[in-house]
Amino acid sequence: MATGKVRPRRSKGPVVAVTGAATGAGRLLAARLAEREEIRKVVAIDGHRGDVPGVTWRVVDIRDPLLPGRLADVDVIVNLDLERSPDVDPRERRTHNVRGAQTVVTAAAAARVRRVVLVTSAMVYGAGPGNDVPLGEDAPLLAEASTSIAGDYLEIEELAATAHLTHPGVEVTVVRPAALAGPGVDTVVTRHFEAPRLLSVKGSTPGWQFCHIEDLASALDVVVTENVPGPLAVGSEGWLGPEEVAEITGKRTIELPAALTFGMAQRLHRLGMTPAPATDLHYVAYPWVVDCARLRAAGWKPLHDNAGALRAVMEETAGRHAVVGRRVGGKEATMATAAGATVAAIGAAAAIRRARKRRR
Repeated sequence: MATGKVRPRRSKGPVVAVTGAATGAGRLLAARLAEREEIRKVVAIDGHRGDVPGVTWRVVDIRDPLLPGRLADVDVIVNLDLERSPDVDPRERRTHNVRGAQTVVTAAAAARVRRVVLVTSAMVYGAGPGNDVPLGEDAPLLAEASTSIAGDYLEIEELAATAHLTHPGVEVTVVRPAALAGPGVDTVVTRHFEAPRLLSVKGSTPGWQFCHIEDLASALDVVVTENVPGPLAVGSEGWLGPEEVAEITGKRTIELPAALTFGMAQRLHRLGMTPAPATDLHYVAYPWVVDCARLRAAGWKPLHDNAGALRAVMEETAGRHAVVGRRVGGKEATMATAAGATVAAIGAAAAIRRARKRRR
């Protein structure tokens, strides 16, 4: 059943389905495609009905085995139904993200959908002090296959890489956005900017690159309408250095040795004190900047630069407080500032350890 005014069905042009169409980048993409004359119909798929006009809504969980029946007339499907919040249990998040992608690909094959676009993240390249800046789109995927969100993306990438063997009639294109920014975005990266101070690892200079969800939607629009092959990286041009980030955020930096930072962060994660494993801290300490060469060659240009995207992050996170990715109240944030801000828990644990050594 459709909501809003649906354009008359055209004899030519693809029918495009968008999952996660009720919110975020999925909503923006569905709205963009609904305005395109060359798109015959847009099928908006989500667990609840959204407010995008000019589309056909099909309310279904993407993990539902009955999904193929909802794709009978679809030519291309773009999967944007992803769970990214650090507050979600890692097992539940992985089930949603990986099983969802698996079901979408399997359902597409069963319904004879010719193309699937899977959105992952540039996090799959890994973040490290030795990374090229920028990384080419065909750079090796060096992220750690852990319980982190990057581990989810790696599993989806593996699914995409083997899809031609299990489903030879389906073409799978992978799109890898840089750190997301914009309304409703809540990730391990945006939580970094909710901290009173920003983490810095001694001996490393991060390069900050963002992808506003409006730019992700416009990039996926090009991927669908121009049939651009992947893998494809998406992000604002260039990157920001620490000085530019400090100027935009108005926040000071706390610098710690890498071994101390990641070692204590992992211990705190094992104790359940922080939501994300230590490997997630790599993405706020080391560069993972990508070169969006293929989209650029197809004529795509981002609307937002990195500075504007970071300002959008600051607007979205205003009034929130987080320490090592864990949301805290105002009083806790004040204590965190006194104890070392972003890595207050790490600093406190280190201080206790040093004190114990002195007493021995």
